[in-house]
Amino acid sequence: MIYFKRCLVLLLFSLISGCAAVALTGAGFGASYTLGNVARKTFNFSLNRAHKATILALKKMDIKVVGDTKTEKGRRIKSATETLDIIIDLERVTSKATKIKVNAKKGPILKDKATAGEIIAQVGKVLEGKR
Repeated sequence: MIYFKRCLVLLLFSLISGCAAVALTGAGFGASYTLGNVARKTFNFSLNRAHKATILALKKMDIKVVGDTKTEKGRRIKSATETLDIIIDLERVTSKATKIKVNAKKGPILKDKATAGEIIAQVGKVLEGKR
């Protein structure tokens, strides 16, 4: 019975480890990750300010913006590097809160959590005036 419980616990840990939220701290700004390795964070700033900060952070990181459109819930910024396609969704939560979701992809399957987390960290720095 003890062997069964240990095996069950190990199985459960292996199943939930991929979908458990992992907090990363980059320059004091944590980003949580979903099952699909998409970084997300809610900032206490308006959609307009978060959008401007995101564009400035991408420019600071030398990431090219290839598209910037309004969506039903906020804005979508498409950007790229030599090896990554990056989609950033900004969603208005309230008039003073905006959720930012960053999906940095290397091809059709692989994700780059480090770059996605750093983009969110840089947006946070710009919003806090710590450029």
